[in-house]
Amino acid sequence: MFDALANLVVYQWLGLDPASHLGAAVHFFVMDTAKIFVMLVIIIYVMGLLRALLSPEKVRDYVRGKPKWMARSTAVGLGAVTPFCSCSSVPLFIGFVEAGIPLGVTFSFLIASPMINEVAVVILIGILGWELTLMYVAAGLTVAYVGGIIMERFKPERWVEDYVWKIHMGQVALPEPDTSLAGRHRYAWNEVKEIVSRLWKWVVAGIAVGALFHGYVPEGWVTEHLGDKDNWLAVPGAVLLGVPLYSNATGVIPVAEAMLGKGVAIGTTLAFMMSIAALSVPELIILRKVIKWPGLAAFTGVLAIAFMLVGWGFNLFT
Repeated sequence: MFDALANLVVYQWLGLDPASHLGAAVHFFVMDTAKIFVMLVIIIYVMGLLRALLSPEKVRDYVRGKPKWMARSTAVGLGAVTPFCSCSSVPLFIGFVEAGIPLGVTFSFLIASPMINEVAVVILIGILGWELTLMYVAAGLTVAYVGGIIMERFKPERWVEDYVWKIHMGQVALPEPDTSLAGRHRYAWNEVKEIVSRLWKWVVAGIAVGALFHGYVPEGWVTEHLGDKDNWLAVPGAVLLGVPLYSNATGVIPVAEAMLGKGVAIGTTLAFMMSIAALSVPELIILRKVIKWPGLAAFTGVLAIAFMLVGWGFNLFT
């Protein structure tokens, strides 16, 4: 359906040549824009209806008293179904702290949330196939679980902002969620408006970059510089390139699609995707609401090393 729409718009209405660089780039842009935004709205709304029932209190009650490995697994799973934004991350972070859950467990949530969510997974399957999706999800879950353990070694309690501890002591009250059907609908629709309004320009930018890469970057150049699995510098280069960018896990998918289509190694592509999703500057700014700068520095260092290990590992064994 989306391919037919792109063919109609690009080749019939605009009259572009399918064999030209411009035609290939514009076709990629139109098709991926339509596909991603339709899926984005539908999935965010459906998951918003379900997530309206998932209050921090319910999570705390479930995690409280559980063995640490089980609590960490729950936090990782919760992160995987929660699109990372200020409205969802900060209350959950505060809720975890209030319940006395170890911060290492909470950091596992903070790592998993931007990298893996149901929106990105569904779109990833639709565009890149289930094999790469499975690789990405497995790597992301592993990084989140192990990364939380490593962060716990740094004793991160000293890096939590003071107002979070005030909430922990009961000095600040959080609003009660509305779990009625109408309330869940309002929550889901507000999730759609909030997340799409925050992400649309980054998603469009990601699609545009992917379109330019797809249409104009010579395949031979990509194969020579980024397609060689033995080029160990390509992976840290991809991680460093991804940090200042922002497209989140959803918006970076078109870029990854174009990279893989040109022959970029899988490990290099995965490392690039993860660094954009979990280490981008806007996401770190959101985290700064609850974590002090030294904590962000440690968080960034741990994830950068983890992403490079993921990239090298996949390049070595795939």
